[in-house]
Amino acid sequence: MSGASLDWFPDWSGQACIVVGGGPSAKDVGLDLAKGRARCLVVNEGYRLAPWADALYAADSQWWTLKKGCSEFRGLRISQSDEAAKRYGGIREVRLVRRGAIVRAPKGVIGAGSDDRGVGANSGFQALNLAVQFGASKIVLVGYDMTAVHGCHWHGRHPDGMNNPTPGGLAQWGRVIDRNAAFLVAIGVKVINASPISALQNFPKMTLEQALAD
Repeated sequence: MSGASLDWFPDWSGQACIVVGGGPSAKDVGLDLAKGRARCLVVNEGYRLAPWADALYAADSQWWTLKKGCSEFRGLRISQSDEAAKRYGGIREVRLVRRGAIVRAPKGVIGAGSDDRGVGANSGFQALNLAVQFGASKIVLVGYDMTAVHGCHWHGRHPDGMNNPTPGGLAQWGRVIDRNAAFLVAIGVKVINASPISALQNFPKMTLEQALAD
């Protein structure tokens, strides 16, 4: 990404943003409620639930290969994978730093979502960090279940060759996201959890309709 232009970087300052993770609860939320009322950033297969979303983020080059670049999605396509960005036209590239804290600057450099040992990077954390850098003042988390009690994804397991989360991995991802709650409040970003089954502890829970009206 060295020297890459960020003229594609959106400005969502002061706007609400729905960030759609892969947890099983995402399929029951009714994302169309957000059309015209909030920006929408989807992770991986989330574009199938909200094909009208503004942006799609997927970290893994294997996912982009499986989707052949996902050219049918008409919004911004973003990845940290240099391989995917080189192979498929139109994928915008960001860079990861191995940490579990939200990165505000420089733009285009985001936290991986790792724990203190540098383990456990995940697309959900990275998409949340992107929404912060895009300037959203309210972020509504959808499908951030962080538990495998109801399955690992709303769309089932990823195919062979791709990683699927374990119960321990999901719990660790949740702890890292929870640890950023106070920082997000401090920088003026309201984060609401719209997953009724989420294991996250540090963000208020509401339905999507309530969160959009809040």
